[in-house]
Amino acid sequence: MRFSSASREKFRSTGNPVMAQDGDVQYERVAEIGGGAYGTVYKARDTESGKFVALKSVRVHTDHEGLPLSTVREVAVLRRLEQFDHPNIVKLMDVCASLRTEQETKVTLVFEHVDQDLKTYLEKAPPPGLPTHRVRDLMHQLLCGLSFLHSHLVLHRDLKPENILVTSRGQVKLADFGLARIYSCTMALTPVVVTLWYRSPEVLLGSSYGTPVDLWSTGCIFAEMFMRKPLFCGESEADQLTKIFSVIGLPSQEEWPNDVTLSRENFSPHNPQPITDHVPELTNEGADLLMKLLTFDPLRRISALSALEHAFC
Repeated sequence: MRFSSASREKFRSTGNPVMAQDGDVQYERVAEIGGGAYGTVYKARDTESGKFVALKSVRVHTDHEGLPLSTVREVAVLRRLEQFDHPNIVKLMDVCASLRTEQETKVTLVFEHVDQDLKTYLEKAPPPGLPTHRVRDLMHQLLCGLSFLHSHLVLHRDLKPENILVTSRGQVKLADFGLARIYSCTMALTPVVVTLWYRSPEVLLGSSYGTPVDLWSTGCIFAEMFMRKPLFCGESEADQLTKIFSVIGLPSQEEWPNDVTLSRENFSPHNPQPITDHVPELTNEGADLLMKLLTFDPLRRISALSALEHAFC
């Protein structure tokens, strides 16, 4: 089942998905281009327009009344965001739904296709890497997209170079936030969000979290733009925290969250290290911004909007 043209028009005007019985034939798969926690991603061709798109699917539990209201709401949020046509958010072009079993529906989001992600972009950069002015431009665009999402109460929760697209003209577009939202909408908040190397301390500790998780990930990505390799490469949650504390220092007992089972005493004492010891290419302004992004306490971590006003950006 797929949304018919009439159904899609109703969805665009109401934000409510309506399934139709005309088959998922408009999008012809060309190649598999990725996968992750939310399923496989395909490059496909829109047989009506001839344009390439990205198909990203997730399986959603179906109750006796159809799709859960929470899923409908999440899809509606994505469609409302699309009305703003933000230059740093990948465009959601269509939504398809197919009933796999009586208990499960596959929801497919159809996005514009961009050939290159930030990981590939950084790998292609000639030695010694990106110049500071280019990093500044990429960061400004990334923060613009993130500020837009957060202003509409949307958390990305899986920011990493593979989920940040860069067009041939150098335009940054945040991707994959939609699947993260839909995948999690019927689940309790779980620490299995954000690829390990980009997870914030509060997620690693199993504490409550909100929009600051995306700013921590942004800080890790910021450092990687200069280093061309991840800043913190842990092999487990505990190892990831150890590597983080070896750079930013072990937080004080007063800063340690109360709602976690892991004790501060499990970690060796560390004093904060100059961030330029690890990312020597940073300017003074860049180092200041990075440390504001890599602040342990999420309530003191800089917001996307404030980061846009920082001297580096």
